[in-house]
Amino acid sequence: MFLSRLLTAAALLCSVTLLPAQSPVPVSPAIRARVDALIAKMSVDDKLKLIGGVDSFYTQAIPSIALKRLKMSDGPVGVRTFGLAPAYTAGVALAATWDPALAERVGASLGDDARARGVNFLLAPGVNIYRSPLNGRNMEYFGEDPFLAARIAVGYIEGVQSKGVSATVKHFAANNSEYDRHRINSIIDERTLRELYLPAFEAAVTEAHVGAVMDSYNLVNGEHSTQNAHLNKDILRHDWGFQGVVMSDWTATYDGLAAANGGLDLEMPFAKLMTPETLKGGLASGKLTMDVLDEKCRRILGTAIQFGWLDRDQTISSIPLNNPNADRVTLEESLESITLLKNEGGLLPLDPTRVKTLAVIGPEAAVAVVGGGGSSQTTPFQANSFVAGLMQAAGTRLKVMYAPGLPPLATIFGRTSFRNLTVGVNGKGEPPRTENTDRGLSRINTWNGVGGGGSGGPRGAGLTTYDYKGEYLPTAPGEHVLIASAPEQDTYRVLIDGKEVLSQQKDSNRMAVRNVSVALTENKPVSVEVVYQTNGTTPRLGVGLVASADMLSPDAQKILHDADAVLVTVGFDASTESEGFDRTYDMPWPQNELIQQVTALNPKTIVSITAGGAVETAPWIANVPALLHNWYPGQQGSTALAQILFGDHSPEGHLPFSWERTLDQDPASAHYAEEPGESRIVRYDEGLFLGYRFYTSMNQKPLFPFGFGMSYTNFAFTHLNVKKNSDDDVEVSFTVQNTGSRAGADVAQVYVGDPSAKLKRPLMELKQFSKVRLNAGETQHVVLHLNKRAFSYYDVDAKNWRMDPGEFVIYVGDSSESIPLKQSFPM
Repeated sequence: MFLSRLLTAAALLCSVTLLPAQSPVPVSPAIRARVDALIAKMSVDDKLKLIGGVDSFYTQAIPSIALKRLKMSDGPVGVRTFGLAPAYTAGVALAATWDPALAERVGASLGDDARARGVNFLLAPGVNIYRSPLNGRNMEYFGEDPFLAARIAVGYIEGVQSKGVSATVKHFAANNSEYDRHRINSIIDERTLRELYLPAFEAAVTEAHVGAVMDSYNLVNGEHSTQNAHLNKDILRHDWGFQGVVMSDWTATYDGLAAANGGLDLEMPFAKLMTPETLKGGLASGKLTMDVLDEKCRRILGTAIQFGWLDRDQTISSIPLNNPNADRVTLEESLESITLLKNEGGLLPLDPTRVKTLAVIGPEAAVAVVGGGGSSQTTPFQANSFVAGLMQAAGTRLKVMYAPGLPPLATIFGRTSFRNLTVGVNGKGEPPRTENTDRGLSRINTWNGVGGGGSGGPRGAGLTTYDYKGEYLPTAPGEHVLIASAPEQDTYRVLIDGKEVLSQQKDSNRMAVRNVSVALTENKPVSVEVVYQTNGTTPRLGVGLVASADMLSPDAQKILHDADAVLVTVGFDASTESEGFDRTYDMPWPQNELIQQVTALNPKTIVSITAGGAVETAPWIANVPALLHNWYPGQQGSTALAQILFGDHSPEGHLPFSWERTLDQDPASAHYAEEPGESRIVRYDEGLFLGYRFYTSMNQKPLFPFGFGMSYTNFAFTHLNVKKNSDDDVEVSFTVQNTGSRAGADVAQVYVGDPSAKLKRPLMELKQFSKVRLNAGETQHVVLHLNKRAFSYYDVDAKNWRMDPGEFVIYVGDSSESIPLKQSFPM
């Protein structure tokens, strides 16, 4: 199997190169002279026109210099803007591979997809740090560690740009949540900013030579990113030497003159505030200089020349839109990223001598959920559901059975009948009224949860209170589940027989589902009152009741009873995890309840989660023997999951973040929400102690540590040797052996500790890693190198990186908790 894997990898390497390398050429005197000649031909109106977008995804054409408009596409996981396109795994899944070489192949394949569509700028990758599991856009990013994120980003960018397409690293900077994203003011000290939140951007610029940087929506230390001179000029231009294009996120400009002077080159998707009228006024008043305007044009034109866009057609019609190479690359991504987190009793891989029937159940089973929502959401030409993929791969090995499981929310809300229901309405500017209603409380589907920039859906003229009153007649005895759902910007209280049993207070713009068990008596009616407040134009509330015994269908109960093992597929999708709003830590209702009911009927339960990060597991984790995270797996996810379950491929994924036991354990949770008041301040008070830096330093154990991932084989680390070759080269060597009975892969991780530092540092920080693939019994000698930066911290006073001489510690293992090798040495 291992030999065939090597041949497959070799074929992938060859197949990626569908067109000759067309990487950007370095800036040269000849390029500068050509740019200057073009600018000399441009009028002021031409220059002002060039720095504002048009038609959503284009720069403007400038006929006076024969410049055609340049085309852009959304694209972290697919060149999605212009119709169907290959769908790759989510960014967090790519990070879970810990494979920069694979990231380069992914980038190259995306570059081919872009050239097939004539795209100049691919608006990717996103490299914002995973600060909290709640961020609705974590799935696009590369995890909690800046070194891992940087290595994946560099590979991805080099792959994209090798095809003559500019990557666009985003969102600069500290865009670590989606709720209220236009107004959040991220307060971060300079050292934390430089050491955690900027290194992936820095590597994109200084190593991968990315063509464009996209500024984010939020404020950083009191200034919007699009007009933040410290970010765009001091750091990006001066410290890192960036010569490419700085563009805004879509409608992320807030002051035209401030943005023009603060380092923004291109306002997208059109000149809303950095308009010709505003900037002409600035030129006339002296608040803007012609030199500043010329520099913006110089960077756009210089980038176009570097990438060859003025000298060739960007569209290559010979590349198929439905590129078959993408299937091969996305399958490799999925196989390397799926992460095995628990496997008690060796339930996986499924043994066909013991498992003759597999029941598949859950909301993620029968539909192909390839990615999350928002600007990364890509619709592929084809993708199988997990059920279809498993049935196809199972063949004659075992029988795959399927049932949906618990009813969806809309069904529960629609089937819940309240008798004699009335609603009292008290809205701003209108007299109170009471009316009968036959529509029930199932209006949840009138709002999809996605509000641009934290809008929270449709808005009204003021707060409206709806007071619903009625009766509910239970038709079954015993426990019932009361479920309510509404945007978290709305509030409600649910009372049964006058007693409050469920409530929601105003929070962010996530769509929340809450539930509680209530004991009801068959055929004994109870009074129900729901007091609901919203500033939306219509109610966005759903309320339902269902008997616990009726939740799991008879069909589902039967296949669970008959099956030798069960796969429960749960998690999020594009409607519940997306750009534009944060998600819940709990999985969407009723998935926790589904897992609990399934494990009660069949203890041989495998749970597979689709999500962009960690989720709440406390209600069921102790009773589940096997747990997989399949992320958002792209168009080949079903094939990859089948190969993992049936043992055709050993799991390779390792977590790119720490998985907390509860949300409260997450070090950022206490500082994640905005402070009360109108300031919209979010203080990054955890500082450097985020994720594993917190857990290892504070001697706490998360549920699953950073870097963790299980395999179907075992590995041993031995013979650590640390040798200083020079002040800028420390050589770390060690041996990794596959001690199991089958081929597999592990991730060797090198962490550095600085116990003698003059200021507080985390106990250990990732500074190198290597993906190691070995046959059973095979041994590999690994040699990695650490430069001086690996031992340094950012000295705020000196405005530079600094290493304090003293005793350092090298830790080697395959997670932040599994560290079998350790050695101290002086520097």
